[in-house]
Amino acid sequence: MTSVRRRLVPYGLLAPGLIWLILFFVIPMYFMGELSLKTGSLESGYQLTWAFENYTDSISQYSTQFLRAFYYAGVATFFCLLIGYPLAYAIAFKAGRWKNLMLFAVVAPFFTTYLIRTIAWKTILDDASPVVSFLKTIHLVPQDGRVLATSAAVIAGLTYNFLPFMVLPLFAALERLDRRLLEAGKDLYASTAQTFWRITLPLTMPGIIAGVLLTFIPAAGDYVNATFLGGTNQAMIGNVIQSKYLVVNDYPDAAALSFTLMAIILVALLLYIKFAGSEALMGEDEEAK
Repeated sequence: MTSVRRRLVPYGLLAPGLIWLILFFVIPMYFMGELSLKTGSLESGYQLTWAFENYTDSISQYSTQFLRAFYYAGVATFFCLLIGYPLAYAIAFKAGRWKNLMLFAVVAPFFTTYLIRTIAWKTILDDASPVVSFLKTIHLVPQDGRVLATSAAVIAGLTYNFLPFMVLPLFAALERLDRRLLEAGKDLYASTAQTFWRITLPLTMPGIIAGVLLTFIPAAGDYVNATFLGGTNQAMIGNVIQSKYLVVNDYPDAAALSFTLMAIILVALLLYIKFAGSEALMGEDEEAK
């Protein structure tokens, strides 16, 4: 009897999470998938007609917005990594007694809603703001040019809003790093740069992968930054989905676009695992096994 209970313990621990996923992820996904194959209107109702053309028509009609979303998300993720890694490194290795305060500064923006933070950036990048005036003074922006309603503004907003999602996994990976390995590298006459490239960077690859995924995936589906910081020429696929759901009330097309976005990201991730291996995703070294 004791052995049976012992075997049931893991399932009991998994049960709350599984129930939560089934109720709030699997079931809604099922209904959204069913909705994506229907035709009709909000007034007359929707009928399940297995309308797979909802997918093909959506992809062909909004391919530009799909590509723009992945481009913006990719560039923003790159900048987050470029900014986040040195910041996480400094907090983990150089902050000393200021470490907790610096970590708080990283997560402090979360105390303000996402929408308010984005609107604040709209004020910062406004044509009459001191920041834009300074950029014009140093000739980074033409005198008759503007920053708001451009691709740069949308990418800047994405980078700012999702930077903590990059910094925190990187900090966790750097904090777990065995300092004795760095000391061993220096004992073997490795320079600081060699120690970083050959020891620190490979061992923190799990944090990099986690940060890239946590940043890129939500950024690709974002629509708030493009709405407030961009214009019609900067619309991402998230803006199209939001408009289909809340403005046009074309629920089947919106569901089809949502599924297509999720499928593209999932396929890209599976292809990466297939060709790079699950060890590359998890940051494991095959020789270390």
